[in-house]
Amino acid sequence: MNLGTTHTFQLEDGRTISIETGKLAKQADGSVVVRMGDCMLMATVCAKQDAVPGVDFLPLTVDYQEKYAGAGRFPGGFFKREARLSEYEILISRIIDRALRPMFPEDYHADTQVMVTLISADKEVMPDCLVGLAASAAISVSDIPFNGPISEVRVARIDGKMVINPTVSSLEKADIDLIVAGSKENIVMVEGEMKEVSEADMIEAIKVAHDAIKKQCDVQLELVAKIGGVTKREYSHEVNDDELRERVKKETYQKAYEVALKGNPNKKERGEAFKAIVDEFKTQFTEEELAEKEGLIKKYYHETEYYAVRDAILNEGRRLDNRSLTQVRSIWTEVNYIPSAHGSAVFTRGETQSLTTVTLGGKMDEQMIDGAMFEGSNRFILHYNFPGFSTGEVRPNRGTGRREVGHGNLAMRSIKQALPSDAENPYTIRIVSDILESNGSSSMATVCAGSLALMDAGVKIKSTVAGIAMGLISDGKGKFAVLSDILGDEDHLGDMDFKVTGTKNGICGCQMDLKVTGLPYEVLAQALEQARQGRLHIIGEMEKTISQPNADYKPHAPRIVELIIDQEFIGAVIGPGGKIIQEIQRESGTTVTIEEKDGKGVVQVVATDKVGMDKALGRIKSIVAVPEVGTVYEGKVRSIQPYGAFVEIMPGKDGLLHISEVAYERLASLDGILKEGDMVSVKLIGVEDKTGKLKLSRKVLMPKPEGYVERPPAPPRERREGGGDNRRRERARPEN
Repeated sequence: MNLGTTHTFQLEDGRTISIETGKLAKQADGSVVVRMGDCMLMATVCAKQDAVPGVDFLPLTVDYQEKYAGAGRFPGGFFKREARLSEYEILISRIIDRALRPMFPEDYHADTQVMVTLISADKEVMPDCLVGLAASAAISVSDIPFNGPISEVRVARIDGKMVINPTVSSLEKADIDLIVAGSKENIVMVEGEMKEVSEADMIEAIKVAHDAIKKQCDVQLELVAKIGGVTKREYSHEVNDDELRERVKKETYQKAYEVALKGNPNKKERGEAFKAIVDEFKTQFTEEELAEKEGLIKKYYHETEYYAVRDAILNEGRRLDNRSLTQVRSIWTEVNYIPSAHGSAVFTRGETQSLTTVTLGGKMDEQMIDGAMFEGSNRFILHYNFPGFSTGEVRPNRGTGRREVGHGNLAMRSIKQALPSDAENPYTIRIVSDILESNGSSSMATVCAGSLALMDAGVKIKSTVAGIAMGLISDGKGKFAVLSDILGDEDHLGDMDFKVTGTKNGICGCQMDLKVTGLPYEVLAQALEQARQGRLHIIGEMEKTISQPNADYKPHAPRIVELIIDQEFIGAVIGPGGKIIQEIQRESGTTVTIEEKDGKGVVQVVATDKVGMDKALGRIKSIVAVPEVGTVYEGKVRSIQPYGAFVEIMPGKDGLLHISEVAYERLASLDGILKEGDMVSVKLIGVEDKTGKLKLSRKVLMPKPEGYVERPPAPPRERREGGGDNRRRERARPEN
């Protein structure tokens, strides 16, 4: 029985990673199981033999899913089974896709599906640092054409040291957290967050990651050799007409080059000018000829336009909208645009515009997280929306797509670095960025608008955060141009999309996708420095509108007050079956939550008006207050007894007002002086040590009668009773 082949290697710190193939899922074109500690990922790949006619791209589908059983947990929800992918799973699917896609041959167009499944979880191993290795290994042992292998690692700087695939617990101390993917020769994808670090530190982290990636690529090649090698399948997915291609290039290249040099900043007009060139070319053909060749004409013209625009940038230093290579598009901003929101901003850069809002909430508004690896809550949420009208398209609104999830996550991780600590900010924060216009860099517009909206809301962020998207055009022979603040067309036609976010102090986040081989680190360093200069310019423009958070929240924003109470009072505030806390909320119109942390109770009160807040706080404080000797209270008589009255001086706290403490004169009873329900001023004069009973006095608050002499206190009752018994025993004793 063949139980498969396993290949093992070690990280520099001695931890072991194994790749197993030929044991599970053998009907897939390729399958592996990657293991590190108790974390196990099964990766499979399947591809159709032929491409769908007319498809001129790679229909690649990548899905990452976590099995709850692998973590020993039940899924949430009614059905108790894994459902659609969570946002976390979508984000991991995206980093696999972005790493793999550039590595397939350009003329390979067969439907291909990669599935990576977490089948066993380890609390100290982040699965996203292994998914690229697993996916690439599965393709490498298959017959599917692939220009890999590639691998993907996490690199973090912890206590000043770069660490590959750090543990979950140690990652909490990291000031650099990057996922880096690449082949032996090149970096193809970078994504992560940083705590305002320098450009040099980021490049160092990428270099450390690439060294580890190279070793993991070699391991995959060794695995392929170990199973006897793999013969890749033959394919022919394109039909070309070389004569027609040359004719299109000859007759349209110069015209496209001239349109590129004119530099029209209007995307629609520029697109129409390029389209007019191919429309003119097609007039040479009959309807019958066009029916046969129109698809190829469009394809070849797209190639011609691609090279014409790139050549214009490299040769003339001129961009499609007539900007210089380093110039940022014109910017205008406005805050408090939406009066009913807790904070809002409009950020417009060229033809890209974001309308962003901030909503402040309390504990009950936190996002609940129920994943196989992670569960808990999230107090900072950012949603990015990209409707069809932002690009002038007719497109149905079918819910959030993977692109929206990915762009929103980058903006969220960037802005998060500037948020105040939980101790300084009691709010749950939701930012929503609606893209109203898009011509490149809409995720970076979200970062800028989100920062402005937070300041408008009065959230005390540490610094203004901005983002810029960088591009690259190169000829593969050493000639290149780095472009600041790229357009959508420059992203499509370029070799790199490198988004960098940060403050004046350093980088907070990045997302890089490369489509070119052999990018020298010197080019990356230039791109980062150019991005830094562009980021500082954008921050300067933003701070012309608002440079510091508003001193206070909006009048209609909820107010939050947190109280720390002793653990013993938690039950008293909640009440039997939640009776007391529900009563407080109902009577004050507030939202009250309470949780235990570090042996204390943390009470949070959320209110939209001062009256409700004061009412709720007063009630809670009265419940948890500890009576102090010498303090005067306004109490309510709860019951009358022959020896005195019981007076409630605080909710649930009664004291005895002895009949001797009601007045200076001697009273036979309290008839006509006090009755149940009366409000009376009393002073707490003592607390019994053993029982904790409260002793109250009313007479000490009254003027002392003239000539009044305080009677000495009576001896203790126990002693008086004891003496009487002894005397009785003596009298009863018989004489001798």
